Amino acid sequence: MNEVQTKPKSTGPAFASDDERWEAVRRRDPAADGIFYYSVRTTGVYCRPSCGSRPKRRENVAFHASPDEAERAGFRPCKRCRPNEAPLARRRADAVAKACRLIDEAEEVPDLDTLARAVGMSRYHFHRVFKEATGLTPKAYAAGRRADRVREELPGSQTVTSAIYDAGFNSSSRFYASAAEALGMAPGTFRSGGDGATIRFALGDCSLGTILVAATDKGICAITLGDDPDVLLRDLQDRFPKATLVGGDQAFEHWVARVVGFVEEPAAGLDLPLDVRGTAFQQRVWQALTEIPPGTTASYAEIAERIGAPKAVRAVARACASNAIAVAIPCHRVVRSDGGLSGYRWGVERKRALIAREAGS
Repeated sequence: MNEVQTKPKSTGPAFASDDERWEAVRRRDPAADGIFYYSVRTTGVYCRPSCGSRPKRRENVAFHASPDEAERAGFRPCKRCRPNEAPLARRRADAVAKACRLIDEAEEVPDLDTLARAVGMSRYHFHRVFKEATGLTPKAYAAGRRADRVREELPGSQTVTSAIYDAGFNSSSRFYASAAEALGMAPGTFRSGGDGATIRFALGDCSLGTILVAATDKGICAITLGDDPDVLLRDLQDRFPKATLVGGDQAFEHWVARVVGFVEEPAAGLDLPLDVRGTAFQQRVWQALTEIPPGTTASYAEIAERIGAPKAVRAVARACASNAIAVAIPCHRVVRSDGGLSGYRWGVERKRALIAREAGS
């Protein structure tokens, strides 16, 4: 692959000289944003290096270490790049975070216009920014959060209906229309700990030890790894204390064989339906995990950035730890920022083996 080198490597501080700063301004280099600012004598404004305004003449440009310094020199902030405010990416992330808080805290879901006004954006622009940051539309995020609330309310509620209204649904019919997708089973069944639900399962052996595969009518709901079959089965029973667990039939054994084959040869892929159950945040994290290419890794901080929640690194780690579908939702591909292997629900040695196997080592 041919590489184009846009600037020579420097062993000293980046943009240390005026010549380097001018070249950054000419390139509109976003890497220089926050390191220095420049002012233009003829317009009386100061900008970020990446500002998209018209080219300037070098003799009219001066450099400043901060917005305060530029303003003390008599310059005003550019209205286009807004150098006295947070960077655009940060402003957008803050706007999305504010909208998410409004949705989370509201008794009734705010409509799109209300959310857009609250964060100071147009309806169309807000919808696009929100989806780019979270991977979900505001409506889908709100639906996920209400489903989360139903999950929390159902086990302790006297009736399913009261849990639905307490979670913020205006009518039970709107919730029931998407209940199976949100909960993986009927609301009454979920409330009773899986009472009446049938979950097929099978235990087997693979190169990583014992493997348990379980599935509902929707798809695989668990792939767990360990050393003791009894421990894996008890974990499944704890998740669905009132469900009926039955041994898999011959057709299900074919599913198990495909899962084991996928563990042994990840490049083969796994084309089986999954019954993924989690909060809206967890599902955003898990979706991001499936987008990490085999043979590569990403840090918890990188995943937090990808889902538009850069400060939620610990929450990302908890979501990875909560994943009950090993390998198919590849939480093993997430590492510390320094590249080190942190905890893994099924053991760090298994994590190391999976990463090495996918890398072809």
